[in-house]
Amino acid sequence: QVQLVESGGGLVQAGGSLRLSCVATGRTFSNYNMAWFRQAPGREREFVAGSSWGGGSTDYADSVKGHFTISRDNAKNTVYLQMDSLKPEDTAVYYCAIRNRRTAVVLTRVADYDYWGQGTQVTVSS
Repeated sequence: QVQLVESGGGLVQAGGSLRLSCVATGRTFSNYNMAWFRQAPGREREFVAGSSWGGGSTDYADSVKGHFTISRDNAKNTVYLQMDSLKPEDTAVYYCAIRNRRTAVVLTRVADYDYWGQGTQVTVSS
């Protein structure tokens, strides 16, 4: 059974940085697509950043391009989200997700992913 556990969230001032981590157990996740999504109060869950299986391709939501970076350490079964120059509008619960099938391109829909973590809160104060 696949389990994902996120960590690294917290409260930060605008312009600051955070690094989120997501550890996966129960599967060799280097073979699968990974992604980060976020959900703000009253809004739908949205794609933030993703990695194709093996990490060969990455993609980002337009709102975070240039200041978020997704990376993965397959040996540690961990995916990271480095978030720099944070803005109040980045405030949300952040979730990592795994797709249970290999796909060479980055997928961006919630329905494309099969396993989800419990989420970690990121709050950016102005």
